[in-house]
Amino acid sequence: MIRFLLLLVCVLICSNTYAQKPLPSEKDSLNKSVDSIKQQSLIKHIGNGYLPSKFVNIDLRYLFKFNQFEGFRTGLGGITNKNFSDKFRIDTYLVYGFRDNNFKYNLGFGVKVASKTNTWLHASYTDDLTETGSSGFLTDKRFFQFFEPRLLNIDLFHKHETKAFAIEHQISKHLLSETEFANSKIEPTYNYAFILNDKAYSKFILSTFKISLQWSPFSDYEFTKDGLFEINTRYPKFTMQYTQGFNGVIDSDFQFTKLDLRIIHKITHANNSRTEAALVSGIAIGDTPLTHLYHAYPNNINKETVMQRFSVAGTSSFETMYFNEFFSDKFTTAQLKHIFNRFKVTERFRPELVLITRFAIGEMSNISRHQPASFNTLDHGYFESGFEINRILLGFGLSFAYRYGAYHLDNFEDNFALKFTFNISL
Repeated sequence: MIRFLLLLVCVLICSNTYAQKPLPSEKDSLNKSVDSIKQQSLIKHIGNGYLPSKFVNIDLRYLFKFNQFEGFRTGLGGITNKNFSDKFRIDTYLVYGFRDNNFKYNLGFGVKVASKTNTWLHASYTDDLTETGSSGFLTDKRFFQFFEPRLLNIDLFHKHETKAFAIEHQISKHLLSETEFANSKIEPTYNYAFILNDKAYSKFILSTFKISLQWSPFSDYEFTKDGLFEINTRYPKFTMQYTQGFNGVIDSDFQFTKLDLRIIHKITHANNSRTEAALVSGIAIGDTPLTHLYHAYPNNINKETVMQRFSVAGTSSFETMYFNEFFSDKFTTAQLKHIFNRFKVTERFRPELVLITRFAIGEMSNISRHQPASFNTLDHGYFESGFEINRILLGFGLSFAYRYGAYHLDNFEDNFALKFTFNISL
């Protein structure tokens, strides 16, 4: 798909040129330099998740996706660019799920109040789905991922209608922030009720305040006329988020507090091998429904055999942990990867070996509040280890993982996960 888009863009660029007489070599060189800059700019935009046009950048996240609830999900999204206005922006998307036969959409409007600090005020309305137990950081929406492997297997979603007001602000070169106040009407798509004060809530309203900080103390940045850009990415990177839910504010039903932390570190060795480590932790205190608690990034389908569970491995998910198997109100996950330098078998066949081990621990208070409580907790610690052989053919590879420790399953085969991987770089 990405190669097709690149080819399409190149064809469009070529179609806008015209026949001309040979030019002096100096001008040829200048034209080639300009073309190279344009190509680099195009690749940069696509790498950030957008296909640029004159006034609107098309958001590639909404073109095509698949999950177990919506089936195929397709649509179109975009955001206005500086040719439209450098003072305000409009962003929107409209998608359709073919299995649930529903449209989802978003409409947002932003105003820039300070160019040097890239400060924006933004208001939005969203009617969409969110994975139950997912805990994203506000600052993550600035970063794009072409392919989201876990999404293919997710089946536990809740509907939400959310009105939000946010402030994006670059506190310093190394510290990015986003603050949001939101009011959401929540309706799980599955059988669930949150029991509080002898009342069962199958639908509820939440008013929340969030502040998210991403700190990159060792990266190098550069100010340009287009804003601040990270020119050299260095680690570790730290992301922190505070969430406060309010009872009684704009009809909100529950009061709770959440704290989330993520640390990512990468080390490149002299032989071009790399070691990557990630620590993610979260805690929810108060009256927090399951929709806003934590899973531990599971990515295993609930089917009988290894081959029936064959799917796509994620980049940071637990490949042997079954979907909806564990939930927590306090949890920590740790992941360690070692990526060896690619083996040169032939000029074209250069596979990559990756060794991986993962650990998760968590607990849940007041399990009886969540009905039906058909999940386990991670009190005793969850372990899995395995390896990947990536880039075997056209970016595809294979992944193998094994589950062991306190949550090792009685049926030996159920502890294995065999999947394929997909890696692409621009």
